[in-house]
Amino acid sequence: MNRVSRPRPGWQVRLAEEWLLLTFAVMALALALLDPQPLANYRRWLQLPTLAGLLGLLIAIQGIRDSALVQHAAAALAARMHSVRSLGLLLVAATALLSMVLTNDVSLFLIVPLTVAIGAISNLPLLRMVVLEALAVNAGSSLSPIGNPQNLLLWQHVHIPFFAFVAAMLPAATVMLLLVSALTWLWLPRDRIGLDHAKIDRGEVSMTMALLSAIALVTMVAMMEHGHAELGALMLALPFALFAWRSLAGIDWLLLATFAAIFLGLGHFAELPLVRHALDHLDLGQPLTVYASGIVASQLISNVPATVLLLERTPDAMALAVAVNVGGFGVAIGSLANLIALRLARQPGGLRQLHRVSIPFLLVCAPLVYLAWQWIGR
Repeated sequence: MNRVSRPRPGWQVRLAEEWLLLTFAVMALALALLDPQPLANYRRWLQLPTLAGLLGLLIAIQGIRDSALVQHAAAALAARMHSVRSLGLLLVAATALLSMVLTNDVSLFLIVPLTVAIGAISNLPLLRMVVLEALAVNAGSSLSPIGNPQNLLLWQHVHIPFFAFVAAMLPAATVMLLLVSALTWLWLPRDRIGLDHAKIDRGEVSMTMALLSAIALVTMVAMMEHGHAELGALMLALPFALFAWRSLAGIDWLLLATFAAIFLGLGHFAELPLVRHALDHLDLGQPLTVYASGIVASQLISNVPATVLLLERTPDAMALAVAVNVGGFGVAIGSLANLIALRLARQPGGLRQLHRVSIPFLLVCAPLVYLAWQWIGR
């Protein structure tokens, strides 16, 4: 019997799938027409080092995927765990811990592909796990000065020792991590891990590709840490283009375009005179005002632009740090890590599921973190 090929999705379907890209592209274009700015401002809003770092990470992780190392690691890990719940707790803990030392986006680039590979061969509820990992990376990265971009910015601003920053964030981060752990325990079933052996990839691992891609990943992280993301991305892109062009072609270029549109749209919006005038009426000398403003701004323009917008107006930078880290929960745009997690997983209904969990999580988390921060951290 002849095999019937699946029709490729039409342009309407593709546009529907990329609605976030289209929304922010239209927003950026409309603002550029209504409020033209010097070219230097657009370059600043575009955040080329961040985009270059994201490109480098995408290249390295795609190489690791194409080597089949992730698929074999997934099978080995799933075979050694006793229950879905225990495997989920392990993945959530690994995500949170890695985010403290490797930043939130690197943590997701390592853990989410592994989770997707495990979900493909087992009864692990993949979409639940990806949502939990998005929450975990926001919670874990909040503790470290290098865990996420807003913490790095605030740490450089306040000029306090590394462990002083950790101590200041510890009460808030502890509440967040406990809530994520409790949600993981309650939401994941206690069923035993069931493996579908027919779906396990039994092909050989390309150790050469795996080793080179792992070296590329470490190199990219080091280049990002030292402020050379653009050079690092170029160093990765050239050899992949020459010797592994299929891997380069397989990365998610539309994710890069989406982030570029978000950066341009939100960067311009945050600097509109109307927005700045509204901020001038806030009394940011009050801790509760700073806390609420940081969370609300994060929901509207994401937590990194919110940090930039409020930092010069806020006398207490650590209060702002607590606020914008909590603001990473809630709507997907609150933290760009949420968007990365969903995009790496590519699961139907991912955004809906994230909001069903993350918005109630924010409503529970925000008052508890504020109380812990006021009673213990002040």
